[in-house]
Amino acid sequence: MQVIKRLLYTACLSFPVLGFSQSTLLPQGYKHQPLMDRMEIMYRDSALSFQHLKPFDRRGWVRFLETLPAEQLSRVDQSNLHSALMNNSEWVTGDKSSFQSKKALFKTFYNQPSDFALVDVKDFFLSINPVVQFTVMKESDNSESLFQNTKGARGRGMIAKRIGFDFYLTDNQERPPSFVKDFIRDNRAVPGAGYYKTFKSTAFDYFDARGSVFFNVTDYINMQFGYDRNFIGNGYRSMFLSDFGNNNLFLKINTRIWKLNYQNLFMELNPSHIRRGDNLLDKKYVTMHHLSWQATRWLNIGFFESVVFGRANRFDFSYLNPIIFYRSIEQQNGSPDNANVGLDLKANIAKRIQLYGQLLFDEFKLSEIKGGNGWWGNKYGLQLGGKYVDVAGIKNLDIQGELNIVRPFTYSFRDSVGSYMHYNQPLAHPRGANFVEFVGIARYQPHPKLTLQGKLIAWKQGLDSAGINFGSRIGRLYTTRPFDYGWQIGEGRASTGINASLWVGYELKENLFLDGSLMLRKLDVPDDASLTRNSTIFSLGLRMNMFRREYDY
Repeated sequence: MQVIKRLLYTACLSFPVLGFSQSTLLPQGYKHQPLMDRMEIMYRDSALSFQHLKPFDRRGWVRFLETLPAEQLSRVDQSNLHSALMNNSEWVTGDKSSFQSKKALFKTFYNQPSDFALVDVKDFFLSINPVVQFTVMKESDNSESLFQNTKGARGRGMIAKRIGFDFYLTDNQERPPSFVKDFIRDNRAVPGAGYYKTFKSTAFDYFDARGSVFFNVTDYINMQFGYDRNFIGNGYRSMFLSDFGNNNLFLKINTRIWKLNYQNLFMELNPSHIRRGDNLLDKKYVTMHHLSWQATRWLNIGFFESVVFGRANRFDFSYLNPIIFYRSIEQQNGSPDNANVGLDLKANIAKRIQLYGQLLFDEFKLSEIKGGNGWWGNKYGLQLGGKYVDVAGIKNLDIQGELNIVRPFTYSFRDSVGSYMHYNQPLAHPRGANFVEFVGIARYQPHPKLTLQGKLIAWKQGLDSAGINFGSRIGRLYTTRPFDYGWQIGEGRASTGINASLWVGYELKENLFLDGSLMLRKLDVPDDASLTRNSTIFSLGLRMNMFRREYDY
């Protein structure tokens, strides 16, 4: 990664002569994401058509919001619109007087309800906010008290509208439900976290530190260097890249011009490992390209490619090529690396419906497909989904349905370095491979302060049996497969699961939420009663300036 740091350093040296405005990005779990989804579908805006590359930039979001005819929106959308503008006030060009608090704390803090400390003067902007999440949970057939305890701070800023920066720092203690503990035991990783320690014998302690710097090379090219997460896709899950796992170091170059958006992403990751004391962990690297084309006002087409590789803890210079089609470079290198390609589509229809999909090819051989013998090497992932806003004319009632299918051994490789993982966690779908999954979500916001959401996730997956690799755990080498033909999705020890949840959230004050949820989770493994588990989990929590910690896998 030293070469990427050198490129960034060189760009920074030339930056002061440039005069292009720079925007920070919206955070993970952004509370106005439902509003963004709704407005993209209802107004088919070409700028929001690229919001499947998350996180999205604040400046572009505000520019779009300021064009909306507020008087035509529902009462709830109008309130959400005002809140979204206030939470991104540095880019608002109109009157900001409505953002001011009636009574600031000590005439210094909370001058506007969205920001604890706010500085907005010529050539300098800074926003600092506390981060808190305290949740207590009760799980059936579990005598332990479950909890999530998070505290920290987050902030963002700009210098002369040329350099942007943000940070997110939290200290976390967590005793999760039993099935999450099973994940931690099997993968030696806390979902979404990196290094962790045992806390109170059966809980976990970890630190979540993220940060980035941003600058524009031109009006059309944006660069971000940071330690954080990215997401590529329109769905609840992603076949390409999700924000499920741990943070990583990356350099991102995003070019947006005409009806095109082109993203280069260079990432430094950790291969699968077993941590034994204090030692330096090895590194591996991923390079990604994503090209989006807004073909019409309603249709967006995207092309994706990635290569996962390792070179004895050094970067391979050939993968610095900014032009798409990494596969040709990988072949020129002798095909030593894990290359993937993909296609995604999104169509907004009748200002009410969005259809979307992703198709990822890890490996593909047409002759074997025609043979119909279930060759192991035809590895792919498929996603098909749809969103429908204002269902049956009911304002702010939205639904989403999604089907995800991943063949056995997809994302895996012949060595542990090349697997599609970081810090023992999948880079894409949290379930790994060899599964079929359905996700259904209904969300209703009857009042600006009140949100209700029901979610149903059902899946079928083939698990390893008696130590035999059946292709679900992508960290295992695909060379350990027991045979070459006869592979179907679900091959191995059959398992089926359901994760159904109901969440109610009430916003007590700006960005301060009271959350209550009920989750029913059932995992059935007929061949192994020890893995069969039924759980009912009730939770109640208080959350401020951060996303909800969810157990949706």
